[in-house]
Amino acid sequence: MAHASRADTIRAIFAAYLANDRNFVESALSDDFRFTSPYDDAIDKPTYFERCWNNSDWIERHELERIFVESDEAFVTYRCVAKDGKTFRNTEFFVFEGNKVNRIDVYFGATCQNGKFVKQAG
Repeated sequence: MAHASRADTIRAIFAAYLANDRNFVESALSDDFRFTSPYDDAIDKPTYFERCWNNSDWIERHELERIFVESDEAFVTYRCVAKDGKTFRNTEFFVFEGNKVNRIDVYFGATCQNGKFVKQAG
């Protein structure tokens, strides 16, 4: 991974997540990695794997739409397709430290099914 571009590293992390390759993802994240989402406030690496890793079996695929890299930071926008046919689009902000991902902040998008937005409860 030392010679991979930032965009290649991001693509490899998404592929490893779907392949259930936890070892690769763990090796791609720094020891002091932090993850933030609307449900998580700068959680550490062990908490990330506890909360987020075992929840991927409902995902059919990620369609990476765009990756923008500038120096040690990158944005990726993707469409996630669930096995039940629902889809949504998220954007994630990656911060690299050397060749490792030091931080990911995820911004959730709307849920869609059959090309239409699905109203969320709340």
